[in-house]
Amino acid sequence: MSDAERPKRIFHIAPAHEWSKALENGAYATGSLETEGFIHFSTGRQLLRTANKFYHGNRNVVLLLIDPNLLAAELRYEPIEDGQEFPHLYGQLNLDAVTAVLVFAPESDGSFVWPAGLPKNEDEL
Repeated sequence: MSDAERPKRIFHIAPAHEWSKALENGAYATGSLETEGFIHFSTGRQLLRTANKFYHGNRNVVLLLIDPNLLAAELRYEPIEDGQEFPHLYGQLNLDAVTAVLVFAPESDGSFVWPAGLPKNEDEL
């Protein structure tokens, strides 16, 4: 993915208790940072796939909107098995890079849909 193709915002689905802890600690980290060396993010086009695959039915998550230009740690776009490049942050998430935190609740069937009231950017269509 070229720099010109990189999204203007990326997303992270966070367990609500981990986000609360981050607000107390001044930075956000997940278990994957320790076990895999990075924090998983999604682009707008990948968000619902990620939500429905890993968080289906989970009512205790929030959606973090992140400005990649404000990240203090290194962000890399890396391919997964199907060839898509997912953003990975190699360090803690600095809280000032989070531009919004949204309630992210699944539908009654457990599936996630694009959050109401959140406009899509051109690169998320």
